Amino acid sequence: MRHRIHELIAPLPGTARQIHSFHFGPEHAEGKVYVQASLHADELPGMLVAWHLKARLAELAAAGHLRSELVLVPVANPAGLEQVLMDTPLGRYELESGQNFNRLFVDLGDEVGNQVEALLGDDPQHNVQVIRAALLSALAGQGAATQLQSQRLVLQRLACDADLVLDLHCDFEAVAHLYTTPQAWPQVEALARYLGSEANLLATDSGGQSFDECFTLVWWQLQQRFGARFPIPMGSIAVTVELRGQGDVNHGLASLDAQAIIDYLIRFGAINGQASPLPDLPYPATPLAGVEPVATPVGGLLVFAALPGEYLEAGQLLAEIIDPISDRVTPVHCRKAGLLYARSLRRMATAGMVIGHVAGTEAYRSGYLLSP
Repeated sequence: MRHRIHELIAPLPGTARQIHSFHFGPEHAEGKVYVQASLHADELPGMLVAWHLKARLAELAAAGHLRSELVLVPVANPAGLEQVLMDTPLGRYELESGQNFNRLFVDLGDEVGNQVEALLGDDPQHNVQVIRAALLSALAGQGAATQLQSQRLVLQRLACDADLVLDLHCDFEAVAHLYTTPQAWPQVEALARYLGSEANLLATDSGGQSFDECFTLVWWQLQQRFGARFPIPMGSIAVTVELRGQGDVNHGLASLDAQAIIDYLIRFGAINGQASPLPDLPYPATPLAGVEPVATPVGGLLVFAALPGEYLEAGQLLAEIIDPISDRVTPVHCRKAGLLYARSLRRMATAGMVIGHVAGTEAYRSGYLLSP
């Protein structure tokens, strides 16, 4: 194992922070896998999974079973991890800028395209290498003025040349689910099966330039620009893995999730070994544009009538909002049928607040598809 430390810009004297990356397997292997956890710093199940993975990868490396280089970042957001206000962790947004830690990664599609246009040829693997070199060069040339920008750049540089990127998150109260692209789904389905992912949400561009899409989008953009002239494979598969809810931090689940990732990496070809048989897929992949964010029209006490993992029919009761002053009870129904895969952790709702997400099978939304 090779332990590397990446310095971030210090916002003030005496406040320097670092990103720690752990590198396993051959340093100059043909393949590379990147795994990070807790980019939203208050989403901790992935951090425990990464801790279990670190021990497993060390064992596999010592036994000579790693075919690819595997890079693990167990704490992807040290800046957000320290944001605790009156015993409440605030790890989704940077307090200084208000920006979501998982948005606004650098969009390099045009810059890389301009760099590689004269270098592409008829060999798809040659084109992959040319594009990855251009990605590394473009990111090396990017500057950062703030701690947040430097944190984004460190993470993007570590992962930009990986064949597979796994970004471990969780939701508020949720079943296991994941986000990836329609193009990547045939290769990601096995991961969904091993994890028991109950909702698998597909979009090419969901908006916001999130961490996973800053890799897949650049390859998609290059395919759109040059695909008629040059063969360009999808050089990076990226997946946001939502490991249930914020309270699901325990060794039992983390050990199972770590084993699921190991099994997938064996099947992916990054680890030598015999993968476990593929379980059934709990729920088919559906478009992210088919997700209904169910909002409440009024504020009050939030009392749910459905659990994450339940399939809801169109019009089914999701929750009641109770006004304890007027005694008014406002029912909140989903409009579309689908799987309730995540719901709010809060129990006092404000008017207009999204209280749950239902994965439907038919796309009906467009534009920005992510939560804020």
